[in-house]
Amino acid sequence: MRTAAAVLSFVLALATLLVLPVSAAVAAAPLPGGKTTFVVSQGHLQAASRQNWVRLGTYRFAANGTVSAAQYLWWQRYPKARQRTGTVPDASCTTKSGGVSSRPRACEVLTAGGYTAGPNETRTGTYTLAGDVLTIRWKIAQTWTEQWYVRTSPDRKLARLDLKRSTLATHGYGYGSNASPATRRAMSSVRAFPGSLRQDLTSWASGTLVNSGNQPFGHSSFRACASATSCLTYLQPSSRGACQKSGGCPKYGGGTKANVSSIQYYLTTISKSDRRDTLWHWCTCLAMERGEFCYTGNSHVKPLMQIIDDSGAFRGWVGVEASFSTGSRATDMLAVLRISDFR
Repeated sequence: MRTAAAVLSFVLALATLLVLPVSAAVAAAPLPGGKTTFVVSQGHLQAASRQNWVRLGTYRFAANGTVSAAQYLWWQRYPKARQRTGTVPDASCTTKSGGVSSRPRACEVLTAGGYTAGPNETRTGTYTLAGDVLTIRWKIAQTWTEQWYVRTSPDRKLARLDLKRSTLATHGYGYGSNASPATRRAMSSVRAFPGSLRQDLTSWASGTLVNSGNQPFGHSSFRACASATSCLTYLQPSSRGACQKSGGCPKYGGGTKANVSSIQYYLTTISKSDRRDTLWHWCTCLAMERGEFCYTGNSHVKPLMQIIDDSGAFRGWVGVEASFSTGSRATDMLAVLRISDFR
């Protein structure tokens, strides 16, 4: 009788052990779109505010219902000066002569202050998924809850986050896959991307919010550099809206006798071990107005993070603009943006 009881106890214990992994699996939280790693851009952009901010970085989701963030924060309360990247495009993709040219000027590329270092902000939280709505509750001193709609690309290799609401942010974009945060593509792959990239952007400047969507991004028009292989350049010959006489170029801009409305573009890798890139651009006429070859004024610095799908392929970027004015906060330029083939 004792032997039978001992055998029964052993069987019950074994059954309990066998059930535990199943119960744990049931309790596991579903990953958003089945993906673990997201690149995310978001911002608080309000027309009347001078306390706007933008954030750019990664979200990592775990099956136990926890999420962690590592992000860069740029805030009008603590403006940061533009920073040198150390990358100077070579003569194959730039010019040192200035004037009328098919190539942009040979200038050291700038980015937003702090972007060449590690993220300046980390936090943890919990998440739940109800249908296609992802809810994140961050564990910080103040209440910060985000809700995102989760969409999956037709090829199932990429998940997209569309901001539904947030207690702090007003705009945001996110893209995720199961590729590691260290997986990135070289500029040669970016230029050779066969798909069509289009940009959506909400920008703040001089107390005005501007929304622009579905803008083509001509990545294949950029010129590869022979020795500075981490950089691409492009000289936009003219612009209808920017670089005009009334836009800060009274002597040289569009509409003047000189009629210079070209834009200098530089697209550069920040790190080869993670997703960081940066876009730098400025009106040629602004440098001419100041008697400069490389513009040192309020150029546009736009930190970017590559969107990489499950197969490790490049699919675009999420990014922000963090261009703090050398004058007052009223003339800062901030934006939240995405450039992608899955929108």
